[in-house]
Amino acid sequence: MLDSEQQNLLTGVWSEIKLEQSSSQVQTPGGTVKMSCITSGFTMTDYFIHWIRQRPGQALEWVGRMNAGSNSPTYGSSFQSRFTMTEDVPSSTQYLEVSSLTAGDSAVYFCARHTVTKDSGAAAQKTPLTTKQCDPYTSGFSHKLQ
Repeated sequence: MLDSEQQNLLTGVWSEIKLEQSSSQVQTPGGTVKMSCITSGFTMTDYFIHWIRQRPGQALEWVGRMNAGSNSPTYGSSFQSRFTMTEDVPSSTQYLEVSSLTAGDSAVYFCARHTVTKDSGAAAQKTPLTTKQCDPYTSGFSHKLQ
């Protein structure tokens, strides 16, 4: 049985929201790379899952988003030909595949979860997040050509 101090500590406990990506890969030009993003701690199909990349010394670029659960991706204008987003709902996994790789594709790729649910638009969190180094709803994947 929990004492009152332990009960007070547990009052603010939330499940841990995670987006875990596959490890870094090195590929050759012209090849294909497929990145994965395994989600946990929330119902993936309630959210849009975004893919973002950052090339060395450059700003973040929005690759696109998946309407999770419907296998319905929307791509940024620069990412409509060689980039393919897919999903495996039973394993709560999102994928980003890049084909015909070029040196310009060398980047850190991130998957990120919308902070509001897609159906209701209601806030997914009730208290502000405090973070130290990175947003806990985002996971990074480094991809480099050699």
